Amino acid sequence: MKIGTDGVLLGAWISIENNPFSILDIGAGTGILGLMLAQRSSAETIDAIEIDDDAYEQCVDNFEQSSWGDRLFCYHASLEEFVEDMEDQYDLIICNPPFYKPTLPTSSLPKGETLMSESRQKARFNDAMPFEHLLESISKLLSENGVFSVIIPFKEEDIFIDLASKYNLFPNRKLHVKGNPASEIKRSLIEFSFLESDTEINELIIETERHQYTEDYINLTKDFYLKM
Repeated sequence: MKIGTDGVLLGAWISIENNPFSILDIGAGTGILGLMLAQRSSAETIDAIEIDDDAYEQCVDNFEQSSWGDRLFCYHASLEEFVEDMEDQYDLIICNPPFYKPTLPTSSLPKGETLMSESRQKARFNDAMPFEHLLESISKLLSENGVFSVIIPFKEEDIFIDLASKYNLFPNRKLHVKGNPASEIKRSLIEFSFLESDTEINELIIETERHQYTEDYINLTKDFYLKM
């Protein structure tokens, strides 16, 4: 799976001001978020969960080849299985969840188009990780003073925050992301905790024009690109 802008944005934006001892990445994919947090923080434990076979193997390989392999571990399990088996809680939980709807049956597709692979669908479709199931699990896995950070489509923001409140998770920070100055807000990065407070809201524009990145985007992500 390719590394997308969403993952890089979230990994760079996540606050580590509470100096987390333990971090959990739900739906690790290639392991990019865990690797970024290993680079940024001194957390002793950085765990990841990945259900897809190929992605799990790639994540493990990436962890082992990194400079922080002794702090990184990936579990090959569903979130439901992990919650049932795990007694520990985490100071920081991060997630770049799938939020795509299933494609139409092949017979309904325009001529020449094909379905993406089953594993790719599983990675991208919201059905693989419904928001409410995710938030219920977070409420069990997050420590009392812990922080949960997520990136979702902006159009889902109100629904997600409303669901989170059912589990006493409240937004403390938001970052609204636009592709360029003229485009609509596409993504919401949200930081939650069990502490209800005024929400700090900021906006980030990625490009002024194609491949012309804004100073804000460069300053946020430059530590993670070879050429920026």
